[in-house]
Amino acid sequence: MRNYVGAPGSTVSRREFLAATGSVGALGLAGCAAPTNGDSAAVGADETTVAQTSESALPYTSPPEVVQVDEQGGQVTLKSAPARHAAHPLETMGGPVELPQVWAFSADDGNPSVPGPILRTTEGNDMEVTLDNTDGMRPHTVHFHGVRKAWKDDGVPTTTGIRVDPGEKHTYTIPANVPGTHLYHCHYQTHRHIEMGMYGILRVDPEGYEPADREYFMTVRDWDSRLPRQMAGENVTYDPRNRKPDVFTVNGKSAPRTLHPEDGSPIIVEQGDTVRIHYVNAGYMSHPMHIHNHRFQLVEKDGGVIPEAARYDMDVTNIAPAERHTVEFTADAQPGIYLMHCHKVNHVMNGNFYPGGMLSGVVYKEVMDTDIFAKLMEYAGYEG
Repeated sequence: MRNYVGAPGSTVSRREFLAATGSVGALGLAGCAAPTNGDSAAVGADETTVAQTSESALPYTSPPEVVQVDEQGGQVTLKSAPARHAAHPLETMGGPVELPQVWAFSADDGNPSVPGPILRTTEGNDMEVTLDNTDGMRPHTVHFHGVRKAWKDDGVPTTTGIRVDPGEKHTYTIPANVPGTHLYHCHYQTHRHIEMGMYGILRVDPEGYEPADREYFMTVRDWDSRLPRQMAGENVTYDPRNRKPDVFTVNGKSAPRTLHPEDGSPIIVEQGDTVRIHYVNAGYMSHPMHIHNHRFQLVEKDGGVIPEAARYDMDVTNIAPAERHTVEFTADAQPGIYLMHCHKVNHVMNGNFYPGGMLSGVVYKEVMDTDIFAKLMEYAGYEG
């Protein structure tokens, strides 16, 4: 169980959450009153998939954790392991949405997750990132966007001659010399290894960084579930030149699971908070992310700070593949529950069921003791 609730970066403790909800004591069985699927097709999980995964020895992924690399002497070890990934585990609202095999990163002794661990460091520090592939089954590398590094540490086997084969380890020196939010991913057979879940966030805080009252990390992702299903042994064929995205996630989860306080990524705020969201697009499509009832400003893009004179209020920011957008706003709306979602509305679906997919929400602590919040927690599968 995580030591916080909400999206990665949260400082809201589970005790605070339970106090705000009044323990959500009347929820009952998870999902018991959530909208049912009717004739909607489940995404990424048919009867064959369920049968296969129930017999599988693969573990399920955990939510991504924030790793404070500075506190570890600037060193971190990444591993990748096959796992099952439940984007939305319930038989409601178009679910279950499951990827029966992904390749999940873990940091040090942590649990494997998709997205991978968020590596956080400070400008001016060097990181030593060891890719441990001793138990692996295929070659991998790690490529870090944004920061400037030595040629041999670029993580591209074609141009550096360095790849990490099964049974091997390799250490990359990654200078934290470009502040901002960046992406890392495997750069071996990139079109497949990213599709299988090998990506994560690198955050380099500038010197003298002043955090917001609430600060969250959000990785958005479109998936073609045929590759994870093919790797799990299903009789499907994946064509990377003819992708057909059918699963859409925020921090690896599809709505309503995105609203689960421990497994998902709700944006928990109190009225008057300054809120900073670091978005990363690890998918192959652009995603116009919209927040209801709040105006925000784009303050960073791809590690570059937007000058104050160039900022303006907006409520949609269109994030292209591999782009990173940091937005800031004040939680100054009437306390309530407000959606955050991709405005390509077909990305806010689980199969033929709406809503679902790439959708989460801004949740004010002031309304966590309401019946509607309790109902949302039922949909998300939270039992309190």
